[in-house]
Amino acid sequence: MTSEQQLKIMALKIRIGIVQAITAKGGGHIGGSLDLAELLSVLYSDFMRVKPDNPDWADRDFLICSKGHAGPAIYTVLALKGFFPYEQLKTLNQEKTNLPGHCDRNKVAGVDATTGSLGQGLSIACGSALGFKIKNSEQRVFCILGDGELSEGQNWEAAQFAAHHKLDNLIAFLDWNKMQIDGSNDEVMSLGNPVEKFKSFGWNSCVIDGSDVLQIQNTIKNAIENKNDSPTMIVLDTVKGAGIKCVSDMQNNHCIGFPKDIAEQAMQELKSEGIKLGFEVNKCL
Repeated sequence: MTSEQQLKIMALKIRIGIVQAITAKGGGHIGGSLDLAELLSVLYSDFMRVKPDNPDWADRDFLICSKGHAGPAIYTVLALKGFFPYEQLKTLNQEKTNLPGHCDRNKVAGVDATTGSLGQGLSIACGSALGFKIKNSEQRVFCILGDGELSEGQNWEAAQFAAHHKLDNLIAFLDWNKMQIDGSNDEVMSLGNPVEKFKSFGWNSCVIDGSDVLQIQNTIKNAIENKNDSPTMIVLDTVKGAGIKCVSDMQNNHCIGFPKDIAEQAMQELKSEGIKLGFEVNKCL
């Protein structure tokens, strides 16, 4: 398994790429992208069985990012792993780009599902996981959900389906940052206790610190080793915009303009984090 320091450095690199991509565009979905950095660091360092030089490898694991607006985070980790040139990140959501704002499997190597219309990703993940079961494949399906999109009833149909079909090759993650585009979850549609809700549907379910790479690493490892014929939901207790204080402190950071002064402040914070980790951020610039 990858060391804690290496995982933290990878998460830092992901945040740097997100900032560079969104800075080039002058704005974008930054809040819900930044708080996935630790999860994506762990997944692509230790668990995702993929081949960057063969993105369509038939035996690969799937990652379905249901919260498709986190495309900048997904694209960055794919670029860092070598699925496409890193410099392409700076074309995010621009004219004639291959990197639209939301995840697009038709344009981006390494993306397994086109998402953005919220509430559909878990159903896609269930279908993929069931298909792998039917053909006796060892492939796994990982799915990232936003907490706001759990207001969509389709998710709960998918949750029931996954438990009924014993999809123990499905591990889902809930980015529980408690905020959505137009306010907090409690203001818009209270989610209640997501761990207990998924348990009531027959899932293995737990909540962990979404910024702790070792907790994420150990929890995924345990989920793979102790499946109990059930799908797993790992609720990640996160802060929207995590890792960059000038962003996380914003009242609404779902999708924002990103002028030069904020970009410079954000990058300065990342450089300070790099110093703590013994990593020179300038190497990424």
